[in-house]
Amino acid sequence: MAMMRLRREDPRVVGAFRLHRRLGAGGMGVVYLGADKRGQRVALKVIRPELAEDQEFRSRFAREVSAARRIRGGCTARLVAADLEAERPWFATQYVPGPSLHDKVAEHGVLAAAEAASIGAALAEGLVAVHEAGVVHRDLKPSNILLSPKGPRIIDFGIAWATGASTLTHVGTAVGSPGFLAPEQVRGAAVTPATDVFAFGATLAYAATADSPFGQGSSEVMLYRVVHEEPDLGGVPDALAPLVYACLAKDPEERPSTVQLSERLAEIAAREARGIGVPRRDGLPKAAGPRPERPVGRRAAEYAEQPTRRSPQGSESGAGHSASTSPRGTAGRGPAVPAARTPAVRTPAVRTGGGRRPAPAAPGRRRLLRQRVAVFVIVTLLAAICIAAVQGCHRFSRGTGAPDAPVVAPLHIPPGAPAP
Repeated sequence: MAMMRLRREDPRVVGAFRLHRRLGAGGMGVVYLGADKRGQRVALKVIRPELAEDQEFRSRFAREVSAARRIRGGCTARLVAADLEAERPWFATQYVPGPSLHDKVAEHGVLAAAEAASIGAALAEGLVAVHEAGVVHRDLKPSNILLSPKGPRIIDFGIAWATGASTLTHVGTAVGSPGFLAPEQVRGAAVTPATDVFAFGATLAYAATADSPFGQGSSEVMLYRVVHEEPDLGGVPDALAPLVYACLAKDPEERPSTVQLSERLAEIAAREARGIGVPRRDGLPKAAGPRPERPVGRRAAEYAEQPTRRSPQGSESGAGHSASTSPRGTAGRGPAVPAARTPAVRTPAVRTGGGRRPAPAAPGRRRLLRQRVAVFVIVTLLAAICIAAVQGCHRFSRGTGAPDAPVVAPLHIPPGAPAP
């Protein structure tokens, strides 16, 4: 994580902590690296002076602290101390060493399918703990995920709220990061754990493509795309694309649960690590990649629970939808009007006999079948050679050896008898 020197206006001591560096700044306050007298390092967040007198922001800050206290497990940074009544309210959490997911992708490039799935499985498990505590994060994004040596950690619950709490934002006002907000947030509707699932899907897509699945542009353009356009997943590996697409469903009821995501991504990570996967579409431009079929309704839950299926490029799991034709890069021009879309062309399945023609075997399965056939042929030939060698040796010994002489019993002649 990048650190900056303290500025002239920054405090040097807050509570029992001495501040050493700036870690970052956001809409609510500034985060510092501090340490107590025992040397324990913390990430300390202080509300901005201009917001400290705003009761709405104080309430939101208090909610962040309350959320951090309720969450159990190693998915978030542990709360160390807080002072909500100070002139400038603050709270300190355990310092998490390691870059954010945003910084890692920016510096080292996109993540491989196995690594992205592994991080996604841990994050989904962390979201399970967050939601069990009755909290919805509402601003999950790559910069709010720290990659520590012990696993990813979710930070910055500044706009999180408890399930059932009343909103502190005006109707129609979206609080969060464009490109990672769920459609219901943009519309000002109630948020649920499914809201975090949408942001999770956008975050996983970013890890695999280094871009938001809704492209780039002004806030208005991005929010319009989130509500009205389909995500662009052309660069997402085939192993992850259907699951990411299910997370990005416009209807919250059609998104998989965090428990299903954790189990499925752990399975995908294991398969990809063993090399049993489909090669990603590196040769295609992002906008040209086929849009995977999104499971909806009950199919979303069934898809998240079923074993991982592999199919070659162009099969039913990765084809059947046209890519989005809406223009990208329209920053500053207001909401873009979606261009006319070409209807999706579906190739009818060929039926043989009484059912559908089975999909061709995956490359890994074909390779394993060829290896088994080769081993069987080699073992059979060796057995045949050994049998032939044994029979040849037996015949050779019988053909070249001397015939057995007949056994003749000695003739007994009694004394005095004439000789024969």
